Amino acid sequence: MNIKNIRELFPILNQQVNGHPLVYLDSAATSQKPVSVIEAISQYYREYNSNVHRGVHTLGTKATDGYEAAREKVRRFIGAASTEEIIFTRGTTTSLNFVAYSYGRARLEEGDEIVINAMEHHANLIPWQQVAKATGATLKYIPLQPNGTFNLDDVKKTITERTKIVAMAHVSNVLGTINPIKEVADIAHRHGAVLVVDGAQSAPHLAVNVQELGADFFALSGHKMLGPTGIGVLYGKKALLEEMEPVETGGEMIDYVDYYDSTWKELPWKFEAGTPVIAGAIGLGAAIDFLNEVGLDNIHAHEEELANYALDVLSEIEGLEIYGPKERAGLVTFNIDGVHPHDVATVLDTEGIAIRAGHHCAQPLMKWLGVNATARASFYLYNTKEDIDALAAGLKKTKEYFGHVFE
Repeated sequence: MNIKNIRELFPILNQQVNGHPLVYLDSAATSQKPVSVIEAISQYYREYNSNVHRGVHTLGTKATDGYEAAREKVRRFIGAASTEEIIFTRGTTTSLNFVAYSYGRARLEEGDEIVINAMEHHANLIPWQQVAKATGATLKYIPLQPNGTFNLDDVKKTITERTKIVAMAHVSNVLGTINPIKEVADIAHRHGAVLVVDGAQSAPHLAVNVQELGADFFALSGHKMLGPTGIGVLYGKKALLEEMEPVETGGEMIDYVDYYDSTWKELPWKFEAGTPVIAGAIGLGAAIDFLNEVGLDNIHAHEEELANYALDVLSEIEGLEIYGPKERAGLVTFNIDGVHPHDVATVLDTEGIAIRAGHHCAQPLMKWLGVNATARASFYLYNTKEDIDALAAGLKKTKEYFGHVFE
């Protein structure tokens, strides 16, 4: 994979920030977009902007074809059995809420169990808190090991015959931990539970096959995988989706409407009320084309190399603590002794380096780590070792600056 050629396809990277070349290390929050994705969205608006599944005119037909072609691209990308199992949503958060409210609330009752763990993003935690409160179900946590992983013995002890739902991130957005989803799915299914997977941080970086993983539901966001914001996907096994009621109702998701009752369209459209994010779906399709051309295995290998390099380089900085396991996805989360993460990010920004600072929508994990916030540098296919060298140099300057301030 020729990184230089790839970087040239991302216009936003070819700029200066605060007088320095941009070093973008915040792809776990949102990825940058290649020219092909930008042009696909622009082409839709310039040449065939129209609603889908409605008009029989030429523009409407072309828009519908583009929208449904994107659904098929998603299906192949994550290995779903049918496009009926691919629901377009606003993003991972919306997808997980759909499952919690349409599936969870309808099936859980007092005494049932929902199993999660402390590394979950709020999007895969708060909906289950709300479901537990509404139904009387119990929320249970798989204990974490000191390095931010968990072992399967603890999974087996936590999941019981009363467990109905297990919700888990495929990859932690803070620690970079890659969780053993297939093994957890096997344990959950042996107890009759369904597995809900937050794939926001895995789908952009790892080759995913939802059937091989054993996921019953899988959620992802387009903007983290080179696509536009406002578009995401909920995968659900067809048998489960058919049992579920729509979360939103209105136009386009109906089959027949009478004065006092209505019936719904077949899958997947019964979950897509109103005008969908058409340009977003088309842009996501273009992003998938780009990722397929580069190759997910190549992307993962490149990010693994960057993560290992970052661990080596950053661990040499005195007073810098890195969180998470050695084997990880392409991100590094850390703190510098005596310097708040927001101050770290602010100083780095003056050097043109963009990182994330805060609780990363994972406050229970921050509590488990014993901190209020952390700094995070996350990598993608367009990053280089030179970016990490710039980060290391910026962190050393940050230490020097605050060392002088507090002397």
